[in-house]
Amino acid sequence: MGLRVLVHRARRGAEELRVIRPAQPPARAVLLDHDRYLGAYIDEHAARSIAELWLLAARSPRSLIHVPLRANAMPAHAVPDGFGPPLDLVLLHHSLQFAASDWKQVRRRLGPGRPQTVSLREAEAEAPAVDHEARHHRENRDLFHEHLHAETLFMTGSAKVFRDTAQHFLDVSRNGPLHSPDRHSHAHYCTRLYADAGILGNARELHIEYCDQWEASA
Repeated sequence: MGLRVLVHRARRGAEELRVIRPAQPPARAVLLDHDRYLGAYIDEHAARSIAELWLLAARSPRSLIHVPLRANAMPAHAVPDGFGPPLDLVLLHHSLQFAASDWKQVRRRLGPGRPQTVSLREAEAEAPAVDHEARHHRENRDLFHEHLHAETLFMTGSAKVFRDTAQHFLDVSRNGPLHSPDRHSHAHYCTRLYADAGILGNARELHIEYCDQWEASA
């Protein structure tokens, strides 16, 4: 798999940060804050793209993975009421210790970026063997934590938790189209990062729903 990205460099005091963005951000994808949980609404191609970026976050512990989504059109079908403004997404390894409050300043300093193609082995996209019992041990540190700042959701985690959960997006990419209205009487397909799965620390559940009908872009 070849993932085309733009690599940006930005200063944060004496430190240089590397920010990676997809060369073509997924257009049919929105991320919404539903208060009690987060909602990701994505089509087949966006689901595949985000899965690849999830895997890239697992192998790039010194980088911020920024997925611009705020300006995207909304799904044509009604989403639940009571959501806040659409959010961008940033994926990062917990060892970076990046403060979300610094993001607005860093984002403002990003230039056009340097094009690069990242090779992701097919094996990385295969379903990992998950030790579900170990996830519930008190010593488990492979957890997601979230922060919201500057209309951006920051998902912070370990390489393992990013690698183990990329499958949720690949599942939607592969199986969501089979449940489109013109192919299936039950036209709904979704998955979720559950609170009781032993992967969420200070983070809410993430509901991931396949959508194949979208409003026209503004």
